[in-house]
Amino acid sequence: MELRKPSSQPQQPPEGCLVVALRIPLRVLVFLLVVPVRLAWDAVVAVAGFLWRCLLAPVGRAIGWVLHALLIVPLTWLYRWLLTPLGHALVWLYVRVLTPVGHAILWVLTPVGRALARSLYWITRVLLVLPALALWRWILAPVGRVLAAVGREIGTALGHAWRVAGHVSRAVGRVLGTLFRWIFLEPLRWVYRTVLTPVGHVVRDLVLRPAAQAARAVGRAVRQARADLGRMLFGEPRQPVRTDRREPESRAARTLERSTTALTKD
Repeated sequence: MELRKPSSQPQQPPEGCLVVALRIPLRVLVFLLVVPVRLAWDAVVAVAGFLWRCLLAPVGRAIGWVLHALLIVPLTWLYRWLLTPLGHALVWLYVRVLTPVGHAILWVLTPVGRALARSLYWITRVLLVLPALALWRWILAPVGRVLAAVGREIGTALGHAWRVAGHVSRAVGRVLGTLFRWIFLEPLRWVYRTVLTPVGHVVRDLVLRPAAQAARAVGRAVRQARADLGRMLFGEPRQPVRTDRREPESRAARTLERSTTALTKD
């Protein structure tokens, strides 16, 4: 006797011809519709990430706090202090008052109620239940199965198309980045490295440095001419006289024994 390991995956029901016929056209159509949407979605996500972190998230938290303060807290208070006591009162009224009264009425009206209930049951069954069962069995159930199959295939196609569109979007992004680098960045880098840098060195060595040296020479000449003109008009500037502020020597210092004043002079 051959032992077979039971499969862990549930057995899929056999697919009908309608499902097989609709699968490939639906997937192709959904793929063509989803690719632009996925490209636009990736672009919007890339652009709006910073906006979400800096603006929408704080605004959402503020709105949530306001809604909590204006709705949740009053509703909690209303439930705790009004609806709960009212519910307890209604339960007590139902258990203590309405239930005994209902039992008494039912004990009095039981035969009439049974006859009326049986009549209503058959009327409801003939007029509502049987037509509803026929409508469900012969119309709604087949249509529902068809719509479920179509919806399931559309959902599967959307999932596949969204994933494939993501790969397409990433590939398009890489291609655009490569083209931008080849078309703009690499030519600009080449021009800067092979043209602008040597030209800048030549301009610096042949133009800017001689111009700076000439400007410094002109400045020195102007300052020298201004100084010569000042000497011609006003003469040489007066040199400041240095004053010896040192203390006199001990022999020239005034003492009580050797005074040079007029009163003590011999």
